[in-house]
Amino acid sequence: MSITAERKAEVIKTNAKKSGDTGSPEVQVAILSERIANLTNHFKTHGKDNHSRRGLLKLVATRRSLLDYVKKKDEKRYQSLLDKHNIRR
Repeated sequence: MSITAERKAEVIKTNAKKSGDTGSPEVQVAILSERIANLTNHFKTHGKDNHSRRGLLKLVATRRSLLDYVKKKDEKRYQSLLDKHNIRR
């Protein structure tokens, strides 16, 4: 359900603004989106896993909070994040 270290490093590398960038909202949203996608696939086979569903809702809320922050700071960055990660608003 979580992402592997290699996959996480790949996601960070593709979304980082500069080398060593792991804390920017773009990177955090990308990592959260990857984890959300993995959990969504998990629920296709384990529909009654309510404990993991609670974690999924927390991840979605955290991503939403980060996206709201980016929207408040820069609308263009926000739209590019939505488009890049196929996030519905």
